[in-house]
Amino acid sequence: MSLTFDEYGRPFIIIRDQDKQRRLTGLEAQKAHILAAKTVASTLRTSLGPKGLDKLLVGADGDVTITNDGATILDKMDVQHEIAKLMVQLSKSQDDEIGDGTTGVVVLAGALLEQAETLLDKGLHPIRIADGYEMAARVALDRLDEISENFPVDPKNKEPLVETAMTTLGSKIVNRCHRQFAEMAVDAVLSVADFETKDVNFELIKLDGKVGAKLEDSRLVKGVIIEKGMSHPQMPKVVRDAKIAILTCPFEPPKPKTTHKLEVTSVQAYEELRAYEQEKFQEMIKQVKDTGANLVLCQWGFDDEPNHLLLQNELPAVRWVGGPEMELVAIATNGRIVPRFSELGADKLGKAGSVREISFGTTQDTMLVIEECENSKAVTVFVRGGNRMIVEEAKRSLHDAICVVRNLIRDNRVVYGGGAAEIACGLAVQKEADKISSLEQYAMRGFVEALESIPLALAENSGLPAIASLANAKSAQVKENNPFIGIDCQQKGTSDMKKQHVLETLIGKKQQISLATQLVKMILKIDDVREPGQ
Repeated sequence: MSLTFDEYGRPFIIIRDQDKQRRLTGLEAQKAHILAAKTVASTLRTSLGPKGLDKLLVGADGDVTITNDGATILDKMDVQHEIAKLMVQLSKSQDDEIGDGTTGVVVLAGALLEQAETLLDKGLHPIRIADGYEMAARVALDRLDEISENFPVDPKNKEPLVETAMTTLGSKIVNRCHRQFAEMAVDAVLSVADFETKDVNFELIKLDGKVGAKLEDSRLVKGVIIEKGMSHPQMPKVVRDAKIAILTCPFEPPKPKTTHKLEVTSVQAYEELRAYEQEKFQEMIKQVKDTGANLVLCQWGFDDEPNHLLLQNELPAVRWVGGPEMELVAIATNGRIVPRFSELGADKLGKAGSVREISFGTTQDTMLVIEECENSKAVTVFVRGGNRMIVEEAKRSLHDAICVVRNLIRDNRVVYGGGAAEIACGLAVQKEADKISSLEQYAMRGFVEALESIPLALAENSGLPAIASLANAKSAQVKENNPFIGIDCQQKGTSDMKKQHVLETLIGKKQQISLATQLVKMILKIDDVREPGQ
């Protein structure tokens, strides 16, 4: 874009490639936006539910990802259209705040826009549609409050929490280790949860993984795992009652702060330099041993000479430990990170019951497991899998389950899944729409149709007759006055989601409806856009 002037001195703007661009206004612009959003939503629709399909995504560098997590699919997609980018951000917002329901929120937003397109064709103004959606969303959120139930969150009784985590993991690749992964997620959250403030510090939960074993070999470590081994192969592989010096200073002689130059011109000068370095190394090791430390974690590397001296002085060491791992070890062991050897003291050492090095298969890969820490709150979920894609997807699945358990600690109210909550909200909105005489009633009925797209998608993805399943669930909810009846995706013989223990957090479901409605309202109000020509 550039600014120029005509022959009378009046400024005007020249836009680059103006001849190739076209301007969309009014209904044409709104339909273009709706088409982009519907395309994104239809991509995710087949991934919804326990029988949802996975997507194989290939990155620009040939990196392959297989997942059915909505936020991950959208994040990996190469999206160009601005409205489609808004759908990506919608899913990311749901993931950041709730951690689960990332596919459902995009499918719902796409369905709302699809219904809005029909209403626009009938001549309804976008503002009236947006107002109707807002009224319907308020009714739906009130209905969710009515049908929600308090959920027992008790560290001594983990079974209800495990059942909720199992609902989240039901649609994931780890569902053959369903219960094991749910228990790991619950144990990880309960280990770090603060029930007084109803908060969970995610910084204390580390997800780590290693290729080369079965999913069933995954486990929860009450401590920290570092992807490093002992710096010397002859150092002990197990250290009991470890007193850990956590250093961010290197094992090397001090250097001048300014630019320096050293010339060694004789054998004697070389021997003096070597003796000086040896003396400094011995001094550093003595400073560490005098504090009572029997293990050193160093953020920097050190060469063979200090490594050999550490072995001779029976002081196991680990080098090149990353900054985040250092912080996590310090938190877990109640230690202090020390930036200078002169500041090291016995009160700054971290304490752990056991530090051991483990190796994997024939690859000689090693990891350091720090267990029985003084501050047992820091935990690591160690995931195993046959290949990298399975490990990464298992970690994503566990993250969702951990978020759901965290949400229950923040707000212990739940609604029931399988489309039951959406059907119940739809019936409530339909009832309210019948009482309204203004044009907003049509938008409210469109909102009902959009809500029903979730149970329809669940039925389709499970191989059930979609319309018949939805009709049966709706009529059963009305006849039995039971808002817990949904789609029996697993075909367990009952549509009562309460009996099947299919649970969803109330704040997650409310967030889905609120975010989708807000985004749709914003898109409907855009009626002027300039886009590149085809």
